[in-house]
Amino acid sequence: MEKKTNWQDYMQVLKDNGIKKLYHFTDRDNLESIIKNGGLHSWGDCESKGINIAKPGGGQLSRDLDKRDQLQNYVRESFTSQHPMMYVAMQDGRISNPVILEIDTEVVGWQHSKYSNMNATRTGANKGEALDDLKKIHFQSVKAQKHFDLDDAEQPFFQAEVLVKNFIPLKYITNIGNFGIPIPSQADNMQAKVPYTAQITRNTPTAFIFLVDHSVSMRHTTSLFGEEMTMAEAAARIVNNQINELVLRCVKMGETRHYYDIAVVGYGESAYSGWQGELEGRDFVSPEELKNHPFTKITTRKETRTRKGVQVKEVEQVQWISARHDGSWTHYHDAFDYAKKLLDEWMKEHHEKDCYPPTIIHITDGEFNGASKETVMQKANELKAMFTNDGNVILFNIHFTANKSSNVVACPITKSELAGDRYAETLFELSSLLPERYNQDIARCLNDSRTGRHVAMGMNADATTLIKLMDIGTPTNISQNQ
Repeated sequence: MEKKTNWQDYMQVLKDNGIKKLYHFTDRDNLESIIKNGGLHSWGDCESKGINIAKPGGGQLSRDLDKRDQLQNYVRESFTSQHPMMYVAMQDGRISNPVILEIDTEVVGWQHSKYSNMNATRTGANKGEALDDLKKIHFQSVKAQKHFDLDDAEQPFFQAEVLVKNFIPLKYITNIGNFGIPIPSQADNMQAKVPYTAQITRNTPTAFIFLVDHSVSMRHTTSLFGEEMTMAEAAARIVNNQINELVLRCVKMGETRHYYDIAVVGYGESAYSGWQGELEGRDFVSPEELKNHPFTKITTRKETRTRKGVQVKEVEQVQWISARHDGSWTHYHDAFDYAKKLLDEWMKEHHEKDCYPPTIIHITDGEFNGASKETVMQKANELKAMFTNDGNVILFNIHFTANKSSNVVACPITKSELAGDRYAETLFELSSLLPERYNQDIARCLNDSRTGRHVAMGMNADATTLIKLMDIGTPTNISQNQ
């Protein structure tokens, strides 16, 4: 690519300000097209070349503004991996499983690259190709972790951009090889890797986080296998049972293998580790630790398969968490923040591995409070925007109810299935779009054989439905040999 005559001066500005890479967000469903077509094309060039963008990040308003400012033939790169417009695109449903492409800073020195000190279509933005235009970027602001960390006057400068004319070839997308899709010498022979198919091994584990509502309303009575108990007790028993199933899947040849990291988070007006006994206060623990450090054992009822069919029998079960319903509030935002903190550390170790992505299963009996919908949506989208090479974090949100309802919604495909229920629509928006590989489990557990992509949510779920949703949410693709 042709460079500016003084391109070294541009590189020096980046070096002086500690800028080592640029970022471009897109949907995982767009990766195949990006690779097939040799790199990132501007949306204007895609239109003229007949390149289909499966899930465009920008809406019609964005494109209209680009045309107004004659920017439709530029690929826009940011200095932050947490771009506010990525979350807007998620909220609007334009993208569902975002990935962050890392771009070589060499593009800054290309002949026709431009620089804007804020969103290039924003009124008052300074944009141009000169070295002085690059120097007008507020580099301290773009290096903030989030734009919320800046005061109101400085927040617009968080969205500073580099605008690259027409096209960025694949070789300048430095992490394009991390998503499991081969980069062929001839694009026509490309074989795309299907996301969410990585085998779970000791070298490539996955993670589960259970978020459990401990608010006071969970004291209401429900029934589990014919036994009356509080919703808190039912939820605790179901989560304990699911953890036990995960541990049992890890027992191979007399050893308990580290296929998973597992955390339980309780919350009301705050969020905290839910483990009891010797694991109290811990966050992620291994299956071996769980096997060796049970909190207690109880006798409970459980459905078991026999030659005579499914029967309810009394069994002894291991427990690692206890029932709680002492929270005065239902702070989803605190629970999501706690999960984000856990996954930030987990991703540092596993982000570039071919790991099956972590799953978060959130069980609640009511609407959130203590934060605005915008805040809760933002925090859910931050979780869903985290990814491994194999896929994005999956966030299940399950509304648990005391009594069996005729209006149970489980893993819907479209929002129209929610019959206009405001709360159900909010859960729909908070939850992940599931890959089609989940359809087989949904058909098995829910007798729902529809094609399409389901959303990871449940509304008005009684104990039986909750158990089924938990089963769907814990994949079984463990390697039998590793």
